[in-house]
Amino acid sequence: MNIGSYLFAINIITFVVFGADKYKAIKKKFRVPEKTLFLLAVMGGSAGALAGMFAFRHKTRKWYFRIGIPCILVMQIGLLIYLI
Repeated sequence: MNIGSYLFAINIITFVVFGADKYKAIKKKFRVPEKTLFLLAVMGGSAGALAGMFAFRHKTRKWYFRIGIPCILVMQIGLLIYLI
């Protein structure tokens, strides 16, 4: 699996997990831990996390998500540019 395929897959997974967590929040079911959401972002899914936050209007009120996810994305883009 090349890096492009990995990033595509992890971002789709992260987006889906954000959607699932929002659904669980509405239904008052067992939730996905915030640590897991951040871990998925750090593993390369920050674009999917940011898209999920806005598409599902999920975790947008929590400052550490509003600031943390975009910061992770910027760092990952910088790292990718540096490596290329």
